[in-house]
Amino acid sequence: MRILITNDDGINAPGLRVLHSVATELAGRDGEVWTVAPAFEQSGVGHCISYTHPMMVSQMDDRRFAAEGSPADCVLAGLHDVMKDTPPDLVLSGVNRGNNAAENALYSGTIGGALEAALQGLPAIALSQYYGPANVDSENPFEAAAVHGAEVVRRILAITPEETADYRLFYNVNFPPVPAAGVKGFRIAPQGFRRNTRFGVEPHLSPSGRRFLWIKGGNQQEPTAAGSDAAVNLDGYVSVTPMRADLTAHDVLDAHRSIERA
Repeated sequence: MRILITNDDGINAPGLRVLHSVATELAGRDGEVWTVAPAFEQSGVGHCISYTHPMMVSQMDDRRFAAEGSPADCVLAGLHDVMKDTPPDLVLSGVNRGNNAAENALYSGTIGGALEAALQGLPAIALSQYYGPANVDSENPFEAAAVHGAEVVRRILAITPEETADYRLFYNVNFPPVPAAGVKGFRIAPQGFRRNTRFGVEPHLSPSGRRFLWIKGGNQQEPTAAGSDAAVNLDGYVSVTPMRADLTAHDVLDAHRSIERA
């Protein structure tokens, strides 16, 4: 198997090293793992692409490239430049430092990379490591992802149907905020919503007196509805959320037919 990996934490992020190990195990002895990742951290950029300016791509090592762009840019660079003559069979994005469950999924560059791969017609999985009191200060906070990553990807690939839809499936995986031994299992879970927390801003003054705003996340230990992604993560399970890029609210299409006119 030939696998392309990327992330949004940057080419030197520890989570990318974890993902490379996972991908190497999945690829097997005769497989290949290629890395095209952002030269600098790109957290929170979502599915942004560098449409109005070019990006530089630099080769760091054998099959390892850094791009001055977003994770979606990196996937485009990987598919249409770096690996154009030997396209990958699978794209993996992560392992993100922190969860991309619930509303975080809408901001995530990690998911943006997987989404772009799906739009390009490839199987794609985003992987993120939840942080919490049980693992944030541990020697290896990515242990759950490192130990269970290859198995969950294999399980996903084994059940993924043959795709004919225009907007093909991709997957959002979040590893719980516990050591590897504390992982209880895997759960298919819908995207949840943290009702009592939001992104916001926090103002600060610079030494020169200028006012700046820092974007600030909410409480990540706030559970979502029972059975949804963050809830099962906080209960010790790996969540697997099937996703598509189609943003249409299909549940209300018929209810809105009254506004139509000939």
